[in-house]
Amino acid sequence: MARHGLAHGTHAHPAWAHHPQAHETNTGIDNRKLGIWLFIASESIFFASLLVGYLVLRGGHQPGVGPRDLFNIELTTVSTFVLLMSSLAMVLAVNAAQRNAGRLARRWVLVTALMGLTFLGFQAYEFTHFYHAGLSLSSSVFGTAFYTLTGFHGAHVAVGVIWLLTLLYHGRGPGLTADKADDVEVAGLYWHFVDIVWIVLFTVVYLLEFVQ
Repeated sequence: MARHGLAHGTHAHPAWAHHPQAHETNTGIDNRKLGIWLFIASESIFFASLLVGYLVLRGGHQPGVGPRDLFNIELTTVSTFVLLMSSLAMVLAVNAAQRNAGRLARRWVLVTALMGLTFLGFQAYEFTHFYHAGLSLSSSVFGTAFYTLTGFHGAHVAVGVIWLLTLLYHGRGPGLTADKADDVEVAGLYWHFVDIVWIVLFTVVYLLEFVQ
């Protein structure tokens, strides 16, 4: 009977519960982190292609309203600052999860998601203003290039917000404790990527327009 109980106790939990290495590849890298890094690499190429296309199209003569007629650099700077601060909040969330401060990690993830939503609100306002000023997806080559480039980035931010909200749902109760730290970190890698892409877009699309 004792032997049966011992045997049952030995097999009561899946093997990965005793071997954290189950989530690692043969290189010793967590497969989720490897996956997100590969995804980031492919998306970097995607955004680089869009950016090159934007610069090529932007270089020609553009009829109708242009960037200098539309851009509110002060407003876009504020939205950029919000997105940058969301990266700091994400760093604090990862740190809290790794320290097993689950509820604190959950709060910081919530702050990150709210900042992401705020950025999307700024972008929606900007797009609406541009549209009423005469710039639409089909009004000019510049309009097509601008909305495609910034719109795809906005879509990536929206995906990130949904990801963070999913983390919040799974972290209800005790919060995002140490056993979920890797999940928070992987989401954080994606979020930082989205922020870095925006820094590049903000510099090339907005700032350089006013220093030429």
